[in-house]
Amino acid sequence: MTAIRRQEDVAGDTEPTVRAGAALVSHARLILAVVIAAAFLDVVDFSVVQVALPTIQREFLAPLAESQWVTGVYGLTLAGFLMVSGRAGDVYGQKRLFLTGIVLFTVSSLSAGLAPSLLSLVVSRAIQGIAAAMTTATALAILAATFPEGKERNRAFGVLVSILSAGFAAGSIAGGVLTAAFGWRSVMFVNVPIGAVATILAQRFIARSGPRATSKRLDIPGAVTVTAGLILLVYAFTIAATDGLFTIQAALPLGLSALTLAAFLAIEYRSKAPLMPLAFLRRRTTLTANVLSLVVSSSAGALIVLTVYLQGVLGYSPLDAGLAFLPAAAIFFFVGGWGSSWLMNRIGLQRVLVISTAFVTLGLAMLAPLPVAAGYLGILPGTILWSLGASIGFPALAIAGLSGTKPGEEGLASGLIQTSQRLGFPLGLSLVLTVASTFDPQLGLTGFRYAFVGAAVLSAVGLGIALRFRSESVPAFIDEATQERGSVAERGELE
Repeated sequence: MTAIRRQEDVAGDTEPTVRAGAALVSHARLILAVVIAAAFLDVVDFSVVQVALPTIQREFLAPLAESQWVTGVYGLTLAGFLMVSGRAGDVYGQKRLFLTGIVLFTVSSLSAGLAPSLLSLVVSRAIQGIAAAMTTATALAILAATFPEGKERNRAFGVLVSILSAGFAAGSIAGGVLTAAFGWRSVMFVNVPIGAVATILAQRFIARSGPRATSKRLDIPGAVTVTAGLILLVYAFTIAATDGLFTIQAALPLGLSALTLAAFLAIEYRSKAPLMPLAFLRRRTTLTANVLSLVVSSSAGALIVLTVYLQGVLGYSPLDAGLAFLPAAAIFFFVGGWGSSWLMNRIGLQRVLVISTAFVTLGLAMLAPLPVAAGYLGILPGTILWSLGASIGFPALAIAGLSGTKPGEEGLASGLIQTSQRLGFPLGLSLVLTVASTFDPQLGLTGFRYAFVGAAVLSAVGLGIALRFRSESVPAFIDEATQERGSVAERGELE
């Protein structure tokens, strides 16, 4: 009888533990959903506005060069404020900054929808970019604090990338539908209810997180210089994509960016509480992951050439050109969402990065001939190979960028790896177009072919870096988060 009573006591003690574990898993999934909703706003908003841009231009009777700032200023402020936002999350609390970003994005979306002039719309879009930087930079840090390293984190990052990839494609379709049915302002207003729901859920389910950085203040001189330097850098690459990399229009902001970022490094060297400790950047894992991220995202810029090729050479309509990329979007959704985490858990992070960069390089090399006679089928194999490589590479690079971070460094690591990704696209686009115009000033078929050759060479350099990549081993899979492995409960009391 005593043994039976002991078994009943053990069973009674186990039930609350099981319920607590189930609650933690449920909360973790809700946190992932909230993070995805906030990041989804950024991705969908970018692609939706791109589609609505011609309508905006007509309403305000603005020249094309001025109306382009509706999308351009968003990219500039987003890329420029990622580093500062990531570190601010470490200093002031990830949840606090994440909530501030969602609220600011929602309010600025409302003001953009009500904008009476192009200037006020551009200002609202700039604020949207800053808000998106806050949520984007803290999103990965929140996921890193919620999911322990290993299979759980790999799966969460894979799901995030797959849904965002699908969101980019869905945004283009939704933008066309909303603009045609309700006007371009509806494109801005649709963010408001999504942002409101995301704010409520974030306040309710994301764990409280106080300051985790050793310093309790933000390095203001470092923040100002790095933000200004990054904005100038993105601006230079954006100008280079149209005017060329070796023109005075691009060279001037590029030179100013180099001087500003050099000043940032000098400030960080002397600062007692640096925004980005130089020792952090010197870590082999961190440096390699960010360089690789820059290279792989640069290859995505080359694919813009395909849209020009499909419409200008093969005679596709804009809609047909968009539909041509549906196979790539499907690969990102299914392979990136589940295939990347599955591979990382079985063969390790370094091998996944090697496979990713090898596929990207091979895909770009296969695109280089651009056989006109073969039509769409001539570019499909290369596009599929590139998509396979990039879809498993981006989640792996995000995980590599956060690998081995110490408490208080999650936001810094998140901001840095995402800055590398954001810089890669305009850098790649400006490089391939510069190569194309060098060999073919008219930017015809010959220039397009050399553009893909240049992109393949750059990706081959990335493959060499991936072969030498070394990182902390990814821990084995654990079915349920535990306090020893950094569960949700360990990160702070759930509200």
